[in-house]
Amino acid sequence: MIRRITSPALFPPPTYSHASVVEAGTRLAFLAGAVPLDGDGNLVGEGDPVRQAEQVIRNLEEQLRAVGSDLGHVLATDVYVVSGDTAVLSAVWEVVEASGLSAGPHASTLLGVACLGYTGQLVEITATAVVPEQAAGTTR
Repeated sequence: MIRRITSPALFPPPTYSHASVVEAGTRLAFLAGAVPLDGDGNLVGEGDPVRQAEQVIRNLEEQLRAVGSDLGHVLATDVYVVSGDTAVLSAVWEVVEASGLSAGPHASTLLGVACLGYTGQLVEITATAVVPEQAAGTTR
C-alpha cells in the first residue's frame, strides 16, 4: 500500500506529494535513469527536450513493465534536464504530467544540470516504484 503525503505546514506542491510511505514487506524497484535512446541505441529528439522527455517516459514505462510495475506505482522520481532555463524545465515537466506519472502524485525533484551521459542527451529520469503483489511472482 502506498500512502502519499502532503504536509499541510508546507507550501502545497502543484502535482506531486512531499513524501510517499510504503508498508513493510512491499517489493520496491529502483530503476536506473531512463534515457532518450531508441531500441537500437539512437538518440531520439536531438536538440528537442520535449521530444526527448516523451521518449524517456516510453523507456521508463518499459523498465517498469519489465519488473511488473507501471507509472501509477512510481513513488519517486528525479527528472534531469540539461538547461538553466526554467521554461525548458517546465516544458519537460508538462510531459511528465501528461504521462500520468504524476497522477499519484509521486515525490519528485526537477533539476537543471550541465550535462548528461550521452552526447546530445537533454533529459533523464530515475524512479523508484512499488512492484504490486500480483506481479511479484512474475519478476526475476
